[in-house]
Amino acid sequence: MANELKQVLSVSRRTDIPAFYMPWFMQGISRGHIDVENPFNRQVRQVAVSPQRVHTIVFWSKNFGPFLDGGYGERLQTMGYHLLFNFTVNSRDPLLEPSVPPLDRRIDQLDQLCRRFGATAVQWRFDPICHYSTPAGEARTNLADFAVIAGAAGRCGISTCTTSFMDHYAKIARRARNKVAFSLPSVAEKKTILLSMEKILAPLNVQLTLCCEKSILDGLPQTSTVRAGACISGRRIMALYGGRVSLRSDAGQRKVMGCGCTQSVDVGSYRLHPCYHNCLFCYANPACDRRGTR
Repeated sequence: MANELKQVLSVSRRTDIPAFYMPWFMQGISRGHIDVENPFNRQVRQVAVSPQRVHTIVFWSKNFGPFLDGGYGERLQTMGYHLLFNFTVNSRDPLLEPSVPPLDRRIDQLDQLCRRFGATAVQWRFDPICHYSTPAGEARTNLADFAVIAGAAGRCGISTCTTSFMDHYAKIARRARNKVAFSLPSVAEKKTILLSMEKILAPLNVQLTLCCEKSILDGLPQTSTVRAGACISGRRIMALYGGRVSLRSDAGQRKVMGCGCTQSVDVGSYRLHPCYHNCLFCYANPACDRRGTR
């Protein structure tokens, strides 16, 4: 039934399943359903995940090494699933992201994803942009390696880079205490940064898009090519793979802030799937915040 509306799986905004939980995910694929816990009331529902119900699986990760080494993508394609990849590749400095692989290895993974699954199925996220100072008082951002990553993404054939500025939550300040002090750039500084990033990306034919930064986007010059982003876009998915998926806005995301994502079902869990990357700016559930975890 070619005209049947199928769902999109988000795997996952809540944790890094490709890096840490692919065996768990594949067990659910084998069963034909995955139990998903509501993060607010902990009620559990079953999500059907057979190829007859799922059009595309969107994977989010900072380390696709275990995913690639395990051949999971090819196995899922053989089963009949379409795949899309959101790969967050930021700085080489381990201060903010202490447990991600070295940058050269992540760039190699980016290249492998593009060669094995096609560059049109890979979206690069440089997210979030962070301003901070070290205990020694040195002011920094995590943009030092942006041009290097952009060059690699351009050579791979990637067409978009999605970014946003760090959101400041109390739990982030507690986690970062005695390590870094995060700061909030002014609106004018944000605009200058985005226009600089746009200038780097333009000759590489990479479009800069913003995630949940509507107020900043609205203030950019009319000549700017920066656009609102959608990390999960039903239109893009159908353009890549045909078939039908929902084009409705995802009610669970920050639409008022400018999120352009369309409907998907997220199958990760903040509570049950802590992330072992332990990024200082993480809004989810880093393992370092949990007592008794490694």
